[in-house]
Amino acid sequence: MKPVGYKWVFVRKRNESGEIARYKARLVAQGFSQRPGIDFNETYSPVVDATTFRYLISLIAHEGLNLHMMDVVTAYLYGSLDSDIYMKIPEGFNLPDANSSGSREDYSIKLNKSLYGLKQSGRMWYNRLSKYLLKEGYENDSVCPCIFTKRSGNEFAIIVVYVDDINIIGTPKELPKAIDFLKKEFEMKDLGKTKFCLGLQIEHLNNGIFVHQETYITKVLKRFYMDKSHPLPTPMVVRSLDVEKDPFRPREEGEELLGPEVPYLSAIGALMYLANYTRPDISFSVNLLSRYSSSPTQRHWNGVKHVLRYLRGTMDMGLFYPKVPKLELIGYLDAGYLSDPHHGRSQTGYLFTSGDTTIS
Repeated sequence: MKPVGYKWVFVRKRNESGEIARYKARLVAQGFSQRPGIDFNETYSPVVDATTFRYLISLIAHEGLNLHMMDVVTAYLYGSLDSDIYMKIPEGFNLPDANSSGSREDYSIKLNKSLYGLKQSGRMWYNRLSKYLLKEGYENDSVCPCIFTKRSGNEFAIIVVYVDDINIIGTPKELPKAIDFLKKEFEMKDLGKTKFCLGLQIEHLNNGIFVHQETYITKVLKRFYMDKSHPLPTPMVVRSLDVEKDPFRPREEGEELLGPEVPYLSAIGALMYLANYTRPDISFSVNLLSRYSSSPTQRHWNGVKHVLRYLRGTMDMGLFYPKVPKLELIGYLDAGYLSDPHHGRSQTGYLFTSGDTTIS
């Protein structure tokens, strides 16, 4: 089997007695040299989705629960491999028969655990964590595999997994227990009450929880040189049903395409992250502009800048989940007849709220 490449940082220091001592080394595999079916089979590793996370925020606000964040140190090193992986001998590693005529190229290392850089490392870590939680009595949610729950009478704990970032929700008695048993198995950083997670800023107020992305918006505006632009009051201009006057019409024959120097795709990706988490007010405009990602023109780029200028004036907006006496899940649905005049289609929109605030 062909050895997988590596990156090696080897640290040696002289200790207090004057002897050379070895310290932890970081070994990173170059997974791009792995071959499917030989070095790996499955690589998918689930992460918690935005809708589920928002619903849990509404549940925390309603029940007055605690939200605690933990970070797993070197999470990928805990997983066991499901395939035989061999690596080249790293520099600084002494061979057992160094005095013989054998070349270093004749040797390779077989990994017993997963390593950063392997294609299946994320999956192996999730399998390792999932196995441990299930053994401790937690139940895995069939709809969202990254949610683990454990109930003991009126007490309960919910563990939310996003790779190595773990949010723990629980009652006052169960929350410390969940934290302790995770620390018992894995090396973890206790980050306390969750205030910043996945680019979301979470503010715990007396009357509820406010979730926004002001810091992320500031970075996005600076990235696309729109941080000093004049703000606008709406996320897009009013569309016209006249296909010849609609600024969001598809590219016309002879109309010039944007060159690679215009970061259209990058801007759409940044705006989609905002729309998916805390800014549903830009969802429609981002959805509309993303349809032209394969052939954007200056008109479409102007639409993207319009959204960015709208965000410039509404950076402090977000989702507020109040403490409500009853947590209800309510859905709204509507369709606009012929709202896409270019293809003669109607468009459907939906909205689900929990605790009077959007979750989907």
